Amino acid sequence: MNSPSTRSHAYAQAVAAKRRQIWLGLLVLGVSVLFAGHIAEISPAKFFDNIGSFTSYFSRISHLENGQWVISDPVEWFWGWKKWLALMGETLLMAYVGTVLGAFAALVLCFLASKNMTHNTWLVFATRRLLEFSRTVPEIVFALIFVVAFSLGPLPGILALAIHTTGALGKLFAEVVENVDMKPVDGVLATGGNWLHKVRFAVLPQVASNFASYALLRFEINVRGAAVLGFVGAGGIGQTLLEVIRKFYYADVSALLVLIIATVMLIDAVTERIRHRLLGQERAG
Repeated sequence: MNSPSTRSHAYAQAVAAKRRQIWLGLLVLGVSVLFAGHIAEISPAKFFDNIGSFTSYFSRISHLENGQWVISDPVEWFWGWKKWLALMGETLLMAYVGTVLGAFAALVLCFLASKNMTHNTWLVFATRRLLEFSRTVPEIVFALIFVVAFSLGPLPGILALAIHTTGALGKLFAEVVENVDMKPVDGVLATGGNWLHKVRFAVLPQVASNFASYALLRFEINVRGAAVLGFVGAGGIGQTLLEVIRKFYYADVSALLVLIIATVMLIDAVTERIRHRLLGQERAG
């Protein structure tokens, strides 16, 4: 048997080896960060020289034109609340319609992208590449293309969100479908059912709650995305936010940011409760 001193020595060696691995990892990480910063032409000197301009911007958007804090006069701060709420509503509608269209397209394509539902290898491959393309190209790129094609307004934003949502939800939906219990599917086929029958009666009942949960989560993401798409003229409150930033209306910038953040937080809270309820019902069932 090993003596206590031998075991203590072995333990000390193991601890020392682990410590060397940690320090070596930190060294590699530090060198990698410095190398990446050099390649990206990041200048720490420029960062520290201009940090004051960055922090002073927050000070400017926190004060009204008369120099008072924005919170001291909420009426003056939110002077355009009626117009801004209408634009926020437009943003929400863009996110909603884009999510619905994208979720419907993903619902159709996810079964074609699932190996256990579609046995045509080439069809599965083509559908998966289509979904990859849809979610890989940034929404703002699609929005820029559609702004050129359809002019300014909500339509380019809706189409951009719908395409990106199709790719994102299509992948999630397909992964859910590929993990379903195949016994009900075999039962439907044994009774003479066709492909549509097995999707409708064997698969959808198993995945419906997960599909709804993912769609709600995507709606949360699309609300934030719709606000950003306004920067390229795709409608909604983002377009107004870009205008006030360019015109240096600092108090309006903070008011719009507060409105967007409050709306997103409210939607996140509501959809989170709905998702938890759906998933809870699925576990209970």
